[in-house]
Amino acid sequence: MKQIQDHYFYKAKKDGYVARSVYKLQEIDQKYHLLAKRNRVLDLGCSPGSWLQYAAKQVGKKGEVVGIDLSVVSLKLPENVSVVQADIFDYPFQEEFDYPFDVILSDMAPKTTGVKSVDAQRACNLCERALHIASHHLKPAGVLLVKAFQGGPFEQLRRNFQQQYSRVKVYKPKSSRQESVEIFLLGLQKK
Repeated sequence: MKQIQDHYFYKAKKDGYVARSVYKLQEIDQKYHLLAKRNRVLDLGCSPGSWLQYAAKQVGKKGEVVGIDLSVVSLKLPENVSVVQADIFDYPFQEEFDYPFDVILSDMAPKTTGVKSVDAQRACNLCERALHIASHHLKPAGVLLVKAFQGGPFEQLRRNFQQQYSRVKVYKPKSSRQESVEIFLLGLQKK
């Protein structure tokens, strides 16, 4: 995994976060008010865990955060956070969660090939899976935030979001690297 040692890298270490990506979520949360006390949050692709750390603080001790990732999360987390090591394409969501979430987050990214069209399609597949999971496990009026890649299938993905959410926003946080093709798609107020 490429490690960018910039201002946000050092800030994350200083602030006690495991990764710089926390500032992307923090900026989006501060702008759109995604997370609130007592929320139930599902974090797809949660490793290494900085989004889990941030979400746990925002929802408080009476909230709940569940993370799922292919990789192990070896970070010590608060009691209101649980992590499952699993593939989101195979995980039995219906059996495991008999309650809906208030917010679903996804910072998932595919293993990149360097071929932009292939990488964009792989990222889109992850976003579509997150959209599908949210259609079954997100409360009405809930929030879905996914990381996508610009290009190719992005416009179709945005249209798919617009069918399921009253408001759809596209946002590139300041903490995203300038050269990065990542962009965040936010579905607000699930229909």
